[in-house]
Amino acid sequence: MEKKTMYLPHELILQILLRLPVKSLIRFKCVCKLWFSLISYDSHFANSHFQLTTVIHTRRILFISTSTSQIRSIDFEASLDDTASLNINFMLPQSYLDLQIKGSCRGFLVLWCSSNIYLWNPSTGVHKQIPFPPFGSNLDATYFYGFGYDQSTDDYLVVSMSDDSNSANFYSHLEFFSLRANTWKEIECTTGTHFPYMNACDDPRVGSLFNDAIHWLAFRNDIPMNVIVAFHLLERKLFDIHLPDDFDHEPTDCELWVFREFLSLRAMEDDIVEVWVMKEYNVHSSWIKTLVLPMDGIPIHYFSPIYSSNGNIIGTDGGTGLVRYNDKGKLLDHHSYCNDACGSQFAMYIESLLSLDNEQD
Repeated sequence: MEKKTMYLPHELILQILLRLPVKSLIRFKCVCKLWFSLISYDSHFANSHFQLTTVIHTRRILFISTSTSQIRSIDFEASLDDTASLNINFMLPQSYLDLQIKGSCRGFLVLWCSSNIYLWNPSTGVHKQIPFPPFGSNLDATYFYGFGYDQSTDDYLVVSMSDDSNSANFYSHLEFFSLRANTWKEIECTTGTHFPYMNACDDPRVGSLFNDAIHWLAFRNDIPMNVIVAFHLLERKLFDIHLPDDFDHEPTDCELWVFREFLSLRAMEDDIVEVWVMKEYNVHSSWIKTLVLPMDGIPIHYFSPIYSSNGNIIGTDGGTGLVRYNDKGKLLDHHSYCNDACGSQFAMYIESLLSLDNEQD
């Protein structure tokens, strides 16, 4: 019998590829030169793929152990054990010992290491190095970090807030790096002075990205009171969001995150975690305590949420492992990945083919 070669038009092949997960596309780069070029370098294809798969983006958790120089990507939708993870190589010109994750957005992570900052896509391996901020070059003085995307200008912004070492009133500098402009810029307060915000926690905090803004827990020394301070990525300005009226927890015991598509607060007290959500964004009266999670099943009685998906809440145990609850507060799973809690970090990212200008492999 005569063999017939199946033929698919290029346009149809393109539409099929656009709907495949990133993991499959990375493997398919070896099929032919055309596919390799399309998947590796075509920014239009990468953007179209990102937009088409917005609802079904594959989300993973990156685990970094600085003590063992290990980077692992965990498929938390499948399982929290080692069989659902894979090792990732990211070669740095210096040691991993001071590597810190400072933000996640659209498939990219911000890594701070020694005197360098890297924007890195773990799915494709491409990365770009950017300079430290002028005022935030002193890590001991920098207490707020953030990373986000300005969709109005198609620009990625790295944000830093740090102490003003020349001020006796604890004012701060606010700076952002524009990837499109390839430079740092300082934003000044409308009153002509620096901003009256201090870190309300014991350690530097990574901002929570939500609704085109990056959010931190802060102390306003001019009022004085604890607030949520937010940097709007499109408008390039700060604004305050007040905490719930009956919220009596210390900021050191709290974190901001996104739960069920709402800006949320995690507060720890004794052996429980309270989850508060703002049902209507920036409407103070819409705060409500929606969930209480017991911590008696976690060895060190600590839980820091990262992401909620399909009725589950995924977070860290504050050290070496991940924890999974259901949305009713029942502990489902707990798994550790190393023995050194001091050198462990976790962050959620989404798989994407998106690239940066002048990135490196």
